Amino acid sequence: MLHDYQKQIDDELQQYEVPYWAPLSILARLTEEVGEVARILNHQFGDKPKKEGEDHELLEDELADVIYAAICIANSQGIDLDPAMERAINKLSTRDKDRFKKKQI
Repeated sequence: MLHDYQKQIDDELQQYEVPYWAPLSILARLTEEVGEVARILNHQFGDKPKKEGEDHELLEDELADVIYAAICIANSQGIDLDPAMERAINKLSTRDKDRFKKKQI
């Protein structure tokens, strides 16, 4: 569950005088990380080729950076993400259960 990651990150950051940046600064970091995910996907599936000699970042690493930044926002605001994630999954599995065509079994 996300609670374990939230605690691990919080335990690490609590050693600093200011464990979390201001919410808008964390949001800026989250936005930067989402941009890196977009860049990778655009290189892989879009019209923008990589420059010659450009480093190849791993999609999974950038997605993890997005999750890390989102956890920092949640922690800084005292939010337990586990119940929120359960609500999100439940919403999608009930509200949208018939929205998309399912595989024929």
